[in-house]
Amino acid sequence: MVLSCKTNQPLPQPENPDQKSSLHFENMKKFDGFFNLYWDNKTGKLWLEIDKLNSEFLYINSLATGIGSNDIGLDRGQFGDNRVVKFVKNGPKIFLLQPNYSYRAISENPFEQKAVNESFAQSILWGFIIKEQHLNSYIVDATDFFMHDTHNVSGSLAYTGQGKYQVDLSKSGINLEGLKSFPENTIVESILTFSGKPEGSYVRQVVPTSEFITVRQRHSFVKLPDPGYSPRKFDSRSGFFGISFFDYAVPFTEPLTKRFIVRHRLEKADPSKSVSEPVVPIIYYLDPGTPEPIRSALLEGASWWNEAFEAAGFKNAFQVKLLPDDTDPMDVRYNLIQWVHRSTRGWSYGHSVIDPRTGEIIKGHVSLGSLRIRQDFLIAQGLLSPYHDGETDLTKAKEMALARIRQLSAHEVGHTLGLAHNYASSVQERASVMDYPHPLIKLNSDGEIDLSEAYDTKIAEWDKQAIKYGYAVFQDKDGEFVSF
Repeated sequence: MVLSCKTNQPLPQPENPDQKSSLHFENMKKFDGFFNLYWDNKTGKLWLEIDKLNSEFLYINSLATGIGSNDIGLDRGQFGDNRVVKFVKNGPKIFLLQPNYSYRAISENPFEQKAVNESFAQSILWGFIIKEQHLNSYIVDATDFFMHDTHNVSGSLAYTGQGKYQVDLSKSGINLEGLKSFPENTIVESILTFSGKPEGSYVRQVVPTSEFITVRQRHSFVKLPDPGYSPRKFDSRSGFFGISFFDYAVPFTEPLTKRFIVRHRLEKADPSKSVSEPVVPIIYYLDPGTPEPIRSALLEGASWWNEAFEAAGFKNAFQVKLLPDDTDPMDVRYNLIQWVHRSTRGWSYGHSVIDPRTGEIIKGHVSLGSLRIRQDFLIAQGLLSPYHDGETDLTKAKEMALARIRQLSAHEVGHTLGLAHNYASSVQERASVMDYPHPLIKLNSDGEIDLSEAYDTKIAEWDKQAIKYGYAVFQDKDGEFVSF
């Protein structure tokens, strides 16, 4: 989605960089970080300090709070687009420019690169008016940018037949608790109220006053990964998701399309060892809003992946922990398993924030629907019918539901490690957790239903082989470490 520049004002020239700030930023609340922010409590304006012109970074939009309907599809913690962008100065304006990484020229020849860049359109997502310049930084009023519907909530409501809604600025504002700036990322959270006439039943089910729908959206500016990551070629047999682009610098005898798998950066502390500790482990954090005994089941199921990384030559490379109370779950530095509530049962899914240039996963984000376990519990009760002589024993039904949630945790985390589905594994001795498994139901010697092995309890062989392809360190015949 391309965003328009919303300004019809005259274009003032920036203040003299040697003058004292006329906006009196010293009296505003400052948020130091990747990009500095200034909050003016009197006017409700949020000022952005741009000190990195022509330097690429990621712009990510997401939802801090959801609507609560699976059918509408706007969930708590839902990520939208992640785009490589940069700030570019143009006279009294600064553009937020998105280069076109779908078409490239991977070449040392700058003229080849220029030919491609000028052949395909780019996108200017926004235009900011420079208010002041201070040495090598520029101050802009970014309030309108942070208050627009970047996640296209209004579009989702219209698409699902819930009505035509628009942002009502009189009922919207910057959420001060959601302003956070870290060394490698800056987060701005806005409270947006959408006003409209409800036309569908879904929105009426979950919104207290369906004419006014209030959610919190987030804008994140994120530092791109440091150099040193080696993309790995995509192979359709590998089991991985991939990114693709056209490289116009390849010889005409070769395909234009190039593909890389998506994966986390993982390096051995000692590449010469067959099994080594990682330089930096992959750590996933579980939402502390998850209740027991579900919490323990999710931690256990996700932790199964460490066995696959051990098979790929790593020790303690994959870890799962409970998210600390003082950690922001939307902070891009943390991989998250989030517990999401809806009014009806819906899908769980795994999403990754990816560097579109290389396929490197920056953040894995799993959304698990809280009603799934209740459905599995009801299925188990229907199978077992555990009601005898006025007594009810739900122990086995609980065990099956928790076994399913362990497998679901491993499955969705697998997606955020880069893995696609394997729909053949259920008939191949449960070769992968990346299938949609049906429960294995047996009869015991008394002819009673036995659910003790309804779901698997481990990572399987296909999962190990896939992780080896994506994450193992390889050497050629001369002992040199290679990437492919």
